[in-house]
Amino acid sequence: MRQTVDAVVIGAGVVGAACAYYATRAGLAVAVVDRGSPAGGTTGAGEGNLLVSDKPPGPELDLAQLSAGLWRDLAAQLPEGIEYEAKGGVVVAADDTEWSALRRMAAGQAAAGVVVREVPADRLPDLEPHLAPGLAGAVHYPQDAQVQPALAASRLLRAAQNSGAALHLREAVTEVLVTPAGRIDGVRTPHRELKAPVVVNATGTWSAQIAALAGTTLPVMPRKGFVLVTEPLPRVVRHKVYAAAYVADVASDSASLQTSPVVEGTPAGPVLIGSSRERTGFDRTLSTEALRRMADSAVTLFPILAQVSVLRAYHGFRPYLPDHLPAIGADPRVPGLHHACGHEGAGIGLAPATGLLLAQALTGEKPSLDLAPFRPDRFESEVQHA
Repeated sequence: MRQTVDAVVIGAGVVGAACAYYATRAGLAVAVVDRGSPAGGTTGAGEGNLLVSDKPPGPELDLAQLSAGLWRDLAAQLPEGIEYEAKGGVVVAADDTEWSALRRMAAGQAAAGVVVREVPADRLPDLEPHLAPGLAGAVHYPQDAQVQPALAASRLLRAAQNSGAALHLREAVTEVLVTPAGRIDGVRTPHRELKAPVVVNATGTWSAQIAALAGTTLPVMPRKGFVLVTEPLPRVVRHKVYAAAYVADVASDSASLQTSPVVEGTPAGPVLIGSSRERTGFDRTLSTEALRRMADSAVTLFPILAQVSVLRAYHGFRPYLPDHLPAIGADPRVPGLHHACGHEGAGIGLAPATGLLLAQALTGEKPSLDLAPFRPDRFESEVQHA
C-alpha cells in the first residue's frame, strides 16, 4: 500500500503527538507511525511533569517557558481532559550551602521571567505541612504543573486525527526512503510505503536507530530511571517537592547510579517517588539499590511516608543527549529529515513547544525561538573526532 503525505512523524509518544497536532493545525497532511501503541515508550513511564523549576537560564528554560503557556492553552482547548494540574513546585535546600546556591539559581530564573518565591524555613509548613523539620529554606515555583502523560499523548493524537492525520500503530519503520540525490522520500513499514518529502524523528530513546536508517548519526542514549507508587493517600503532598540536589543530578554526565528525592501527590491519591538516573543501555533489570535509596530519601523529606506501603515500581528510559539539550529541527546532513528528540526527562513538559517549532520550520514560519542551540548536527565534530 502506498500513500503520499506532506510529513511522516515516527513516534506516537507525547512529542510525536505534539508534532502531529501542530503540523495538522498548520495545514499539513501528516501520517504518524509507531511500532507500538500511543505513549507505549518513555511517555508512558513518565510522571507528567511540566517544569520550569529545574532549568537554569538558557535555551532549555526558554523552551520550557514557551511550552508552559502552550500546555495551559491545550488544557483548555482539547475536548477531553488531560488531568492538567497547576500544582506548583517546591525545591528545598537541606543546608545553608544548598540554600545559597538555590537562591542564586532562582534569581537567574526570575531575571529570565520565571515566577519564583523564596520561602524561609519557618514558613515551609504553610506550603507543605508534612515536610521534615530542619530544612534551610525552599523556593516555590507556581508555574510548575502536571498532566497525565498517556492521556495527553492520546488526546493530541486524536485532535490531529480529527484534523486529517493518519495513524499507523504497531508498524515498525523498516526503512527510511532517500532519493539518489540524498533527500528524504518517506518511510517503509511491513504494511505500507508512505511517500513524503519530510520525516520527523520523534522516537525518543530509540532516535539513534532512526537516524541511522536515514544514513546519519544522533548520539541519543537511554538513561534509566525508576518511580515508586504508594498506596492511595489523602493529599499529604500538595506540590511537586524535590531536593535542590536533583538539579545537579539532571545536569550530570555520570553514567553511574544517582538518586535524589522527588515526591509528589496525584489527584487519584498515590504518591509518586523518584528519582534515579543511570546509563545501563536498555537493561530492564530492577535495581533494588535504586529503589532503596529513593524510598529512604523520600522518608527523609517527608517522614510521614515511613509507614506508607509502596504498591509498585516501574521504570523508563530517558532519551539522553550529551549536552542535555534536545535535537529539534532540520538535519542539514539529510535534507528533509527533522528531529524532535533527546529531551531526556523533560519530554512531556517540552512537547508542545517542540511540536510548534517543528510545524513552524516545516511551513516556513518564523520560529518562536531560535533553533540554533538545538541543531541536530551539533555533535558532528565530536563524532568525527572520536
